[in-house]
Amino acid sequence: MARVLISMPEEFLSKIDQVADGENRSRSELIREALRTYIYKQKVRESTTAQHSAEILEDLLE
Repeated sequence: MARVLISMPEEFLSKIDQVADGENRSRSELIREALRTYIYKQKVRESTTAQHSAEILEDLLE
């Protein structure tokens, strides 16, 4: 697995650690899950936008 070095405010890191501890997960696991969720939501948004655009085009072509 690759390692990534990121910078963030100490206060934000403390909040991440609190959530990770509360869920009995590592900091890395929590951040990976957050990124997976973000990527999934982006794909859903893109799909929704594409679908909406297709519907507009269909209406214009009728």
